[in-house]
Amino acid sequence: MKTFLSERWTVQALTPEARQILPADPVPATVPGSVHTDLLTAGLIPDPYLADHEDSLRWIGHTDWKYATTFDAEPPAVGERVDLVFEGLDTIALIELNGHEVARTVNMHRSYRFDVRDLLVVGENRLVVSFSAPIEAALRLSAEQGARPHVNSYPYNAIRKMACNYGWDWGPELVTSGIWKPVYLDRWSHVRIAGVRPLITMRSADAELDVHVDLEWAGPSNGLSAGLSADAPVEVVVTVAGEERHVVVAPGQPAAVLAVEVAAPDLWWPRGYGLQPLYPLIVCCSSGGSEVDRWKQEIGFRTVALDTTPEPDGSAFTLVVNGRPVFALGADWIPDDCFPHRIDRARYGRRIDQAVAAGMNLLRVWGGGIYESEDFYALCDQAGLLVWQDFLFACAAYPEEEPMRGEVIAEAREAVTRLSSHPSLAVWNGNNENFPGYHDWGWKERLGDLTWGLGYYTDILPAIVAELDPTRPYSAGSPSSPSPDLDPNDQHHGTMHIWDVWNKLDYRAYANYVPRFLSEFGFQGPPTWATLTRAIDADQLSFDSPQMLLHQKADDGNAKLAAGLADHLPAPASFEDWHWATSLNQARAVQFGIEHFRSNAPRCAGTVVWQLNDCWPVTSWAAIDGDGRLKPLYFALRHSYADRLLTVQPRPAGLSLVAINNTDAEWQSTALIRRTDLGGAVLAEQKETLQVPARGTATLPLENAVAVADQIARELISADVDDQRASFFFAEDRASELAVPDLQATASAVPGGYRVQVRALNLVKDLALLVDRVDPDAEVDDQLVTLLPGETVVFRVRSAVAFDPELLLSPAVLRSANQLLSPRPRG
Repeated sequence: MKTFLSERWTVQALTPEARQILPADPVPATVPGSVHTDLLTAGLIPDPYLADHEDSLRWIGHTDWKYATTFDAEPPAVGERVDLVFEGLDTIALIELNGHEVARTVNMHRSYRFDVRDLLVVGENRLVVSFSAPIEAALRLSAEQGARPHVNSYPYNAIRKMACNYGWDWGPELVTSGIWKPVYLDRWSHVRIAGVRPLITMRSADAELDVHVDLEWAGPSNGLSAGLSADAPVEVVVTVAGEERHVVVAPGQPAAVLAVEVAAPDLWWPRGYGLQPLYPLIVCCSSGGSEVDRWKQEIGFRTVALDTTPEPDGSAFTLVVNGRPVFALGADWIPDDCFPHRIDRARYGRRIDQAVAAGMNLLRVWGGGIYESEDFYALCDQAGLLVWQDFLFACAAYPEEEPMRGEVIAEAREAVTRLSSHPSLAVWNGNNENFPGYHDWGWKERLGDLTWGLGYYTDILPAIVAELDPTRPYSAGSPSSPSPDLDPNDQHHGTMHIWDVWNKLDYRAYANYVPRFLSEFGFQGPPTWATLTRAIDADQLSFDSPQMLLHQKADDGNAKLAAGLADHLPAPASFEDWHWATSLNQARAVQFGIEHFRSNAPRCAGTVVWQLNDCWPVTSWAAIDGDGRLKPLYFALRHSYADRLLTVQPRPAGLSLVAINNTDAEWQSTALIRRTDLGGAVLAEQKETLQVPARGTATLPLENAVAVADQIARELISADVDDQRASFFFAEDRASELAVPDLQATASAVPGGYRVQVRALNLVKDLALLVDRVDPDAEVDDQLVTLLPGETVVFRVRSAVAFDPELLLSPAVLRSANQLLSPRPRG
C-alpha cells in the first residue's frame, strides 16, 4: 500500500546570502515541485520566464535548500516492510528521518527506495531532505574528477542532473533543486514486483513474449504475515491477449521468466503505416492463495530494427518496423518546461497531438534533458509516434571512473527496464554530439589522459541494452558513423547533424547534403507575438533590447537571423516586420530542407527537425513556442511532412517535379505543370501522367519551356496533382516583382470560432492568419498559403472569445510575404 507524502512540506534556504533575501521562517512547499516554483507561489520571486527576471534569480542555483515535512505512521505489521520511495530527487540530497540519516543521493535520473521500518515512530514522523547548491556541486565535482570540456557556463557533465538546467542555446539558466517526482511510503509483505520487461519476438505471424519479472523479497528477519512461512514460495501469473502462464518461484529467487505464445496478434505500427492495437499485460504475485503484488501495463506487438547495410558509397541507416522500412518524419524533443513537475498528462497529450497533426511519426528525446514520464511514452504508444531515446549525455566529455560510472550504470539499467514495455520506443542512442566533440571540437588535446565517455557509448550502454532489452537497436551516438576511422558526421554513413546551415551558411546549402539519416537540423525564429509580448515588456520590444537578447540564447543569434534573411527578404522596416520576416524565413528554411531530403529517399531515410517544442518564451528553433502556440514553422512542417508531397527540385538535367508518396496505395493521377507570370498568365504548360509507387517517389523532368524563365523576377512554376501543389519561384522575394497584396477578404463568426475567406486579386505568397494577435488562445487551421490571382482560401479559426471579426483582417494579422517588400505597382 502506497501512502503519498505530499502534504505539509516546507522549504528553507540554508545559505546565509539567501537567508538575507528570504523570510526567516520556512516557506510552504509543493511536492512534487522545485524551489523556483515554491518561491514563485509564495510571492517571493517574480516569474523567471518574464522580462529580465532570469538574471535576478541566478542566486537560487548557488543556494543550499532544506525540505521538511511531518507525517503520521502506524508501526509495521508483522512481516511488513515499509519503504520510503523517492521517484526523483534533484539532485545532491541528504535524506533524514526522525533525526537519522537514511541516505545521500547524487542523481536526478534515478529513483530511490529505502527500508525505513526501523526508523519509523508511532505518531508523528519528521522527514527532511537537504539539497546542496547545484552549481557549487557541479564545480566541486568537476574539480574532484578532473575538468572536462562542455558547452555553456557550468560543468553539468560532472553531475547527473538535467544538463539544460544549467542553460542552453535555447534555455535559461534556472538551476533547480527539489523533490521533483512523487515521494511515498510503500508498505508491502513477503515479495514485490520490482520490474517487468516484456520482450517480444515475432515468429512469422505469431508472437513469442518473454516476460522477465524482477522480484524483491522482504526477508525472513522481519517476521511473517499471517498464513506465510519463511520458505513460502510465490506464484507468478502472466496474462495477456487471452493467454495465461504460471510459474512457482522459490523464496529469495530474484527473477522469473515466463514465456507466452500469442497466436497472430494484431501488429502495432507507427502512424501512417497501420493501427496501434495495445494489449493489457498483467503480472500477479500471490502466496498462500492471496495476491501480494500486481503490475499492469499495455504493450504492443511489433519488431523494430536498424538497417545499416554497407553499400558502395557508404552505409544505410533506416528504421525497419515489422519488416518494413519507415521514413522517419520527426522532431527532436526537449523538456517541455524548465520545471518538469509542471508537465502533466494533458500537456504531454497536447504536444503529442500537435506532433501527429503535423504528420510526424517519430520524436527523439534529446540527451540533455530527462527520461520522460510514463505518460509521455504511453501517449506515444497510443498515437503511433516512434521514440528515439537518447541516454542522458550531451555536448560534453564525461568521467568514466567511480562514482559516476556506478551512477550511469544504475540509471541506465533503471531506464531500460522501465521503458522496455513501450512499443513506441524504437531506438536507444548513446549520446548527443559527443563524438564530433571529441573529433572536431578540440577535446582530444584538452583532455590529455582523461576519459571522456567513449566506454559508456561503445561498451557499457550497448551491453546493458543487449542484456535487458535485446529486442531494440542501439546506436552509439547522434551523429555517428559505423567506424571510428570515419568522421562521425559523415553524410554517407549513419546519422548526421547539419549545423553549418544556420551558423554559417544560407539554408539553400541544405541542397549540398544527402545524408543517410538526419537526426538534427533547423533554423531559428521568434516565438509567436502573443508569447513574445507576454514575456517581454512593451518598452523592450526591439530585436536588440536587453530583454530580447536575454530571450535569445544562441551565440550571436540575432546576427545569424539577419544573415539568414539577407539573401531572401529585404531588411525589415519595423520590429513587427522583423518578427514576421524571421518567423517566415524560419519556416521556409526548414521546409526547403525537408523537401530536398525527402526527394532523395530512400537514400535519405529520415529527417528529425531541431526542435518540436520550447521550455520557455524564447527565440529558438522550435515549431511550438514556450507557451504552446504554433509558429509558422509548424505549418511548414505539416506541409512538408504530408503523406503525399510535390516539390520542384534541381536535378543534373534541370528542374524536375518530384512526387513523394508515403502511403500504401499507388498514386496515379495527372500532373499539370505551368510556368506563369505573377499576373497569372500561362507562359508554358506541361501535362504528364503521374504514377508514384506506394512508399516511393517519382521524378518528372520539366520541359525547358516550363523550367526556364524569360523574366525571373516575374515568373514562377506551379505544379498541381489532385489537391497537392508545388510552387517554385525563380527569384528570391527581394529580387522579385511581388506587389503589395490585393485581397478581397471577409470574416464572420461561426460556431466555435470564426471563418475568414480570402480571394487574391494578385499573386499572394505565404499568406498567414496570425490569430494570436487577436486572441492569444485562438488557433487557425492553416498558414503559409500561396494564392495565384483569382484563387480563394478559407481559414477556420478556433476561439472561445467574442470579438469583432474584422480584427482578423488587419494587415498585422492577415500577413503575407508581399507585405515585406517595398510598395510597387501590382504585377
